[in-house]
Amino acid sequence: MHPYDYADATFAAYEPGDARPPRRNRRPVVIALGALLALVLVPVAGDRFAAARVESRTAKAFQEGMHTPSAPEVHVRGFPVLTQLAAGTLRDVDITAHDIPASGTTGPLPVSELSLRLQELKRSDDDTEALARSAEATALLSYADVSDALGLEISRGARPDQVRASVLLPTGDDITVATTVSVLSGNRISFKDFQVTGGLLPEVGRVALSRVFERPIQLRNIPQGLHLRSVTATESGLTARLSGKSVTFRSDDGSRGDAVEGDSSYGNA
Repeated sequence: MHPYDYADATFAAYEPGDARPPRRNRRPVVIALGALLALVLVPVAGDRFAAARVESRTAKAFQEGMHTPSAPEVHVRGFPVLTQLAAGTLRDVDITAHDIPASGTTGPLPVSELSLRLQELKRSDDDTEALARSAEATALLSYADVSDALGLEISRGARPDQVRASVLLPTGDDITVATTVSVLSGNRISFKDFQVTGGLLPEVGRVALSRVFERPIQLRNIPQGLHLRSVTATESGLTARLSGKSVTFRSDDGSRGDAVEGDSSYGNA
């Protein structure tokens, strides 16, 4: 054999391809990853289902209790929700409701929008109401509704604590007055210190306006336990901020224990 032929045969016997490690079976790894993924996704999906169920029940109960034309938006915050349900207390709940009608016959004023942030919401021992340990709320009162309540055309004033009123006199003349809005006890909004900013107001008209503005508007259609803290004139209307402890929510029929969950199995959502 020629020397070069021997060398070729020798190198051929040790080609790198022959030294490759044996192929490993990757199926156990795939199975393990799939099992791990299932362990993560199944509890999350179950928790999301429970959250959606309690949000739907809470929205229905709030709509029935507050007589809103549509169900409010409800969001239960925090994970996991299932452990909160098992404990009987939802840590944080956000509710946004629209077009809450006025109640009562003295100074009725609808609420265009009510945004609530509730802490530690749970049902009462007798299942007739829902209780929040504390709550903060923002209520929007449209100028159209405020105008209807006062009998005057109300709009935004020059300052955040001021509204403007347009008055048509029996003589056909228009005048404009500005008045300060503030908070009174008992969840009432007052209108004080009005001043004429346009036109001439006779004394009889001044007396009549004084009587209109001396009657505060009371908010009657808000959950029990919320207290009015401030009121501000904005572009859309009067924005009222409220807060309170031990805020109570009730449905029309106190025997229905659905203010939070909708049935007696609150912890079994």
